[in-house]
Amino acid sequence: MAESLLFNITGLVLSKLSSLALDQIAISWDTKTELKKLENTLSTIRAVLLDANEQQATNNEVRDWLEKLQDVVYDVDDLLDDLSTHLLLRKLKFQTNLLQKVLIFFSCSNLIAFRLKIGYEVKQIRERLDEIASNKRNFHFIEQVGSTLIANKVREQSHSFVRASDIIGRENDKGVIVELLLSSTDNHDNVSVIPIVGLGGLGKTTLVKLVYNDDRVVKNFDLRMWVCVSEDFNLKQIIEKVVRSATGESFGHLDMDQMQARLRDVLDAQKYLLVLDDIWNDDCNKWMELRDLLINGTSGSKIVVTTRSKTVATITGTVNSTYNLRGLSDDDCFSLFLKCAFRGEGNCHPNLVEIGREIVKKCSGVPLAVKTLGNLLYMKNEERDWLRIRDNDIWEMEQKENDILPILRLSYDQMPSYLKQCFTYCSIFPKGNEIPKEEFINIWIAQGFIESPKGNRQLKDIGNQYFNELLSRFCFQDVVEAFDGEILACKIHNLVHELAQSVAGTEFSYVKFHTKAITERVRHVLFQEEDFSGKELPEFLLQARNMRSFSYSFKVGSIGKSFVETITLNFRHMRVLVLISLELEELPSSIGTLKQLRYLNLSRNCNIRALPSSLCGLVNLQTLNLINCEQLQGLPRDSGKLVNLKTLYLTSKQRFLPDKCLQGLNSLQCLLLYKCDRLTLLPEGMHHLTALRVLRIYECPRLASLPSSIKYLTALEKLWIWDCQELTLLEGEGMEGLTSLQSLLLMGLPKLITLPEGLKEIAASNLQYLRIANCPSLTALPEWLQNFTSLLRLYIEDCPNLSYLPEGVHHLSAKVHINGCPQLNGGN
Repeated sequence: MAESLLFNITGLVLSKLSSLALDQIAISWDTKTELKKLENTLSTIRAVLLDANEQQATNNEVRDWLEKLQDVVYDVDDLLDDLSTHLLLRKLKFQTNLLQKVLIFFSCSNLIAFRLKIGYEVKQIRERLDEIASNKRNFHFIEQVGSTLIANKVREQSHSFVRASDIIGRENDKGVIVELLLSSTDNHDNVSVIPIVGLGGLGKTTLVKLVYNDDRVVKNFDLRMWVCVSEDFNLKQIIEKVVRSATGESFGHLDMDQMQARLRDVLDAQKYLLVLDDIWNDDCNKWMELRDLLINGTSGSKIVVTTRSKTVATITGTVNSTYNLRGLSDDDCFSLFLKCAFRGEGNCHPNLVEIGREIVKKCSGVPLAVKTLGNLLYMKNEERDWLRIRDNDIWEMEQKENDILPILRLSYDQMPSYLKQCFTYCSIFPKGNEIPKEEFINIWIAQGFIESPKGNRQLKDIGNQYFNELLSRFCFQDVVEAFDGEILACKIHNLVHELAQSVAGTEFSYVKFHTKAITERVRHVLFQEEDFSGKELPEFLLQARNMRSFSYSFKVGSIGKSFVETITLNFRHMRVLVLISLELEELPSSIGTLKQLRYLNLSRNCNIRALPSSLCGLVNLQTLNLINCEQLQGLPRDSGKLVNLKTLYLTSKQRFLPDKCLQGLNSLQCLLLYKCDRLTLLPEGMHHLTALRVLRIYECPRLASLPSSIKYLTALEKLWIWDCQELTLLEGEGMEGLTSLQSLLLMGLPKLITLPEGLKEIAASNLQYLRIANCPSLTALPEWLQNFTSLLRLYIEDCPNLSYLPEGVHHLSAKVHINGCPQLNGGN
């Protein structure tokens, strides 16, 4: 992982170097000069990294060179973090006793000490980098500016032959695709395109082979052609392959114009079927150029595309034509497994059958994974061999070129570098867990994986783009979607998790208490045990002194203050710290030493009562998760000093949030108040939250009203209120100011009688999604609801006393869903 992503990581560090305001930092001119030299050297080295990445696969010396370079790049990144933190602290005006310790930065003696320390570190790093730069001459690297494909990783060309008797569990899928091919098309063009999309190894090509050779399909088309496109979407080569498949002759000697003319002759007046197998290209212009040359057939001609990308399917497919291929059933998987493991010889060993069922569960319905593990066990009748396969991760097993992980690896190799590091981080999320989408994005941001935004875009917008790209590549499954289309959570596909572990390299480590050792190059750790109650941090973890993220996950766990204190005092470069469900009673004040910490998750620590004031010195902290901390008395009074905080999830016993907690939080973009049982009032200081885009209020039973200051949340795009028994919203509560609001949820509000009058003022604004649910006192909706012309979806659910809708509601362009409203016609 380190070598393949180093190009991108180096680019991010160079971006930090060039943007750092050195003139504002109290360092010597010599140090600034050293930093400039360091930037120049790093830029020169980056130019050869792509070539070095290719060479390292066969050259151990290059691999060692890259590992040393990676260490230096991370050290530069840590140094820049220290400098930018120092710059930020100089800008802040601390006036409370809380942060007196930080004032140490401004004393003369310590300013001199800081200059000396930084100057020494910069010189040391620059000398190490110079040595690495000089050594690169030994390898004769070639400068490259873009990613290249590695020849030995290109997938083998497919063909159209298949023995139908070998295929298990695809009869229904075959029937659907055949019907699509035989049906007439409503498309204005003569040719329609049917993409078949799914995860690598799912059997897309095999399914199309079955369809391609079906007698009904053979009789329906005058001409059938099969072309394997794979990674290189070269228009001339594809045309030549199509013509060759149609005629059996090679025309590679023709130029492009001659080739396209020959293609048009071949397809003219023919009802044809063309299979374009394994398309990766997501450039719409390239596809349109090819499609324009293929529409010369007669009506009813069909093109079938197989791809691993939903983006490619969207680009190539005609309206509502995409077929999403799913995994095999458990029974079909097991039948396929037995066929591979015992070759259908009828000599299945009873003692191995049950172990085999457990092995099949690892495959998540993917036939190629089933075949891989079944073939590994062929001719092996010893129970220990089967148990080894059952109990070990797939990525730890030796595999042949066409087994599951090498095939999936192609999907990874095709990812752009910025996406690879986000994908690889998936390896240390606990397997099988449902993970909120925001957790992925906030951690990627905390680790610096997200490229700096341009224009008005926010980091979270780019993170959301990255998530959607991975989703389109079938990295995630069991997606939970909200009424407005936002993805709330998902799981990582088991095989994708295995792939992430296989490419993660030494930077990522999954450890347990009895792990013997880890390398000092480990930077991201998932520490997981069944029960870890009362134990201290294992000594071997202290070897990873450059650790950047630590996730602590146990089914049963109770840890003490000293455990966390060991972490905070030994890993000063920590960016992400996850300590959940641990019955932690107290957070040590040493948490304030983690000046580079961006992400802190303390959720489900139901015994923690207070947070140390030193937490407010974490000026780089971006995400603070305190969900389900039921005993928490509240936030520290100077939480407003967390000037970079973007996301706050809070469960507490506070009756109200003091204004002082919000002053300074003008970077906060997402606020979730959950199960705040005593909360009766939100502060008028809400006007400080000028950047707030998302406000969610769930299960706050005593909250009676929203403050009028909510009208100042002009950036608010999403307001979701759920299960607040005392909330009436009678007077509109300042909602007239929410001119950026796009998504509104009012659910579980028994005292809601009608919609807040303040919403009337934003009728012509951006509101696109409105859901009103489980509001038993709601009797009528106001006439002005019909003025919400921007609405895309309107949900009205479980409002048993609702008897009136404005006549114009049904004339809105929005899709209107009404359910559980018996007094309305058609309301069930």
